[in-house]
Amino acid sequence: MPSRVAIFIDGAYLQKVVAEEFQHARLDFDSLSRAIAGEAEILRTYYYNCPPYQGVSSAQEESDRYSRFRSFVIALERLPRYSVRLGRLAYRGNDSSGNPIFEQKQVDILLGVDLVQLATKQVIQEAVLVAGDSDFIPAVTSAKFEGVLVRLFHGLNPHNELWQECDERTRITEEFINAVRL
Repeated sequence: MPSRVAIFIDGAYLQKVVAEEFQHARLDFDSLSRAIAGEAEILRTYYYNCPPYQGVSSAQEESDRYSRFRSFVIALERLPRYSVRLGRLAYRGNDSSGNPIFEQKQVDILLGVDLVQLATKQVIQEAVLVAGDSDFIPAVTSAKFEGVLVRLFHGLNPHNELWQECDERTRITEEFINAVRL
């Protein structure tokens, strides 16, 4: 009997990897999940991100970006066994060039809580993180303690300690991206 897997995608991380390493390739997220899972049964793919910032008097560009994001989220939620979990984007002032500074809030903790809950309830045997952030290390450690095999799918430079803590690691390659392109 195949093992059951939950896939946890840090959307901002995946966006960055795809933009920087694969020329903004457009992905088929259903194919992405199936390729990541391999032979395992997918319990669910969890996608974590923040909607784009919208100020009090949003410019048309901000409004359009938010609308595109909402359309993307709706499309993901229509996929089988997909769940979208959204944090929020907090405005933190401007940098020295006058550009706004934004910070994601709640995204990493949402992912960590979901991973630990599924592991402690023994709902999954495997967890796959598409991430690169060291904030996930305590959740990975807890899941492993519960007997869950934790795999990491990553770009060129994941955090070294996260890479080390995961049981298995897979570099996202051009060949992989080509197999899951729209």
